[in-house]
Amino acid sequence: MLLLRCPLLPLLLLLLPLDSRPQKLPTRDEELFQMQIRDKAFFHDSSVIPDGAEISSYLFRDTPKRYFFVVEEDNTPLAVTVTPCDAPLEWKLSVQELPEEASGEGSGDPEPLEQQKQQITSEEGTELFSYKGNDVEYFVSSSSPSGLYQLDLLSTEKDTHFKVYATTTPESDQPYPELPYDPRIDVTSLGRTTVTLAWKPSPTASLLRQPIQYCIVINKEHNFKSLCAVEAKLSSDDAFMMAPKPGLDFSPFDFAHFGFPADNNSGKERGFLKSSKFGRQTPPKPRVDLHRVCIGNKNIFTVSDLKPDTQYYFDMFAVNTNTNMSTAYVGTFARTKEEAKQKTVELKDGKVTDVFIKRKGAKFLRFAPVSSHQKVTFSVHSCLDAVQIQVRRDGKLLLSQSVEGVRQFQLRGKAKAKYLIRLKGSKKGASMLKILATSRPNKQSFPSLPEDTRIKAFDKLRTCSSVTVAWLGTQERNKFCIYKREVDDNYNEEQKKREQNQCLGPDTRKKSEKVLCKYFHSQNIQKAVTTETIRGLQPGKSYLLDVYVIGHGGHSVKYQSKLVKTRKFC
Repeated sequence: MLLLRCPLLPLLLLLLPLDSRPQKLPTRDEELFQMQIRDKAFFHDSSVIPDGAEISSYLFRDTPKRYFFVVEEDNTPLAVTVTPCDAPLEWKLSVQELPEEASGEGSGDPEPLEQQKQQITSEEGTELFSYKGNDVEYFVSSSSPSGLYQLDLLSTEKDTHFKVYATTTPESDQPYPELPYDPRIDVTSLGRTTVTLAWKPSPTASLLRQPIQYCIVINKEHNFKSLCAVEAKLSSDDAFMMAPKPGLDFSPFDFAHFGFPADNNSGKERGFLKSSKFGRQTPPKPRVDLHRVCIGNKNIFTVSDLKPDTQYYFDMFAVNTNTNMSTAYVGTFARTKEEAKQKTVELKDGKVTDVFIKRKGAKFLRFAPVSSHQKVTFSVHSCLDAVQIQVRRDGKLLLSQSVEGVRQFQLRGKAKAKYLIRLKGSKKGASMLKILATSRPNKQSFPSLPEDTRIKAFDKLRTCSSVTVAWLGTQERNKFCIYKREVDDNYNEEQKKREQNQCLGPDTRKKSEKVLCKYFHSQNIQKAVTTETIRGLQPGKSYLLDVYVIGHGGHSVKYQSKLVKTRKFC
């Protein structure tokens, strides 16, 4: 065991962090470890590794750290586990014989402090194992000799955190969940935004009936070899675990046991620590490209809300909720499927094309002028809500705009150029629009519209049989047609909104609803206003009025509908 009998107490005094106050080592048998610190100048940065407990600590770059423990009896089982968190480690385990005075059964006074110091440090010891890297690595021996064991750790890359676990009863402890015979994660289903993962359960859960939960980590960079490394990545530089200032005494037991919260009773179990917080408390700041989700004891899970055609890395960790210690499965990676390639619609020069887009959907159109051209014009008429338009010429983005109503865009042309148009629909619902592309500058199918397409009704001019309305025009001479339709008194704005399809022309209306058509324009844009009195109406009735402006190419655009009501008594 890693416990010392009374004759070895002076030896441990040389190895402990020194303080002016009495301290207790966290061990399996506290009665054997009632020690007091006496010398503040010797081995201030050393620590004794307790038997059967995982400790968390910190390394400054290029500053080695040393731990000690004692095995008193020959042929003792021994297991040591070192877990790097956010940087590779170099570590070495060695052993040297115990001083004869310490290893014997003598009952006399202990040797003077200086004499024991010389006995301990005069020999280098025998190296048992060494490792360099960022894997979770183990030293396991079924029969270890008695002696003073020394664990040396070094980080040459950066300041980093790590964990150490040592035990002389590895068969009975088993704090880390055991992996199945096939520890790989299988990708059972792959979609554009989803990936389904499956894995074999840990024997710790299925056979030993210990409480195990599985935690999945998803990111776009690389696989992780430990949950400790995930925690380091999830946390900001100064919030993960506060590093002590160089030169100050500190113990690994002062650091917080981070990760998944352990059960309240876990600290009472044999050999497992309950650590206290060190330094100021700062909440972790998760990064958007790394996500962790714990799913209980299920062994199949579907990850959703992924991006299409994107490579993701998936890691699985089995966590023993009693000990708060974890084991990593063999991670995997997968690329989500590409977006379904949509059919590209070819636009013909000077011809209006109708386009329907599903909610949140998109459509692609292509325009390739036959002849050389100096300019190209795109006219877009959004029938319902606003739509997004992007135009690329030979892959270069030329235009990105939101279009509501009628808009016209004129772009500089280029010989043998090809234009790709991407139309994205509204989040509210399906979108409908008309689009025209032309390389002929005078080819205009859509009529010009004023900025304000509302119809104004004059309340003072209302009678029992007529209403007077006005609307704005433009400097371009266009044909205007006005239509009326009687509606119920309970007709509301919501019903009117559903009928605001600006692309529906006069040809969809009944002849009986037509009031009149007239041509109108004004060179002075400030005076481009026209009025009209609609007669022959019934007293106290509601009517829906629509004004259509018709361009030279025959394409029409509807102004915003207006709900009016005649006077009931005159």
